Amino acid sequence: MVYGTPVRRLLAVVLVGAIPWTVLALGGEYTLVFGFGLFNTNPPQLVTIYEYLFRFTAGPATLPDYLLAWPTSLLLYCGALASALGGVFGFEDRRVTAGLLVFAGFTQVSVALGLSRALGRLAIPLGTGVLWVVAWWFYWPDLRGTVLASE
Repeated sequence: MVYGTPVRRLLAVVLVGAIPWTVLALGGEYTLVFGFGLFNTNPPQLVTIYEYLFRFTAGPATLPDYLLAWPTSLLLYCGALASALGGVFGFEDRRVTAGLLVFAGFTQVSVALGLSRALGRLAIPLGTGVLWVVAWWFYWPDLRGTVLASE
């Protein structure tokens, strides 16, 4: 049994990209880390992931691993999105979509842990929970079959 039609699964995966994946709180100010960029609340400003990686830093090679997990999670998410879109046309391997969502969630844990290392900062991996809930709700039968088949 598969939960949801391919269109509903696609919409759920699209909506995951519209929420902040990590919420960073520092001294009463917040930064929302989306897949596509950062939104600072004071002053309100959006910095795309491209600008962050190539304009405001010395490039990806100079960033710590936990910040490199952010573009990695975006790539994993885009793979899941492409797979879910393929489902609308009958070409989705739901195990691949689910796995990509689960791994994208793990990378956001890495981002949040890295951002929380400094004193006074709190990073909440909101996207991890949402990515995992979507994977569980829409793809659990496929994941369960894959996990149990490998034992």
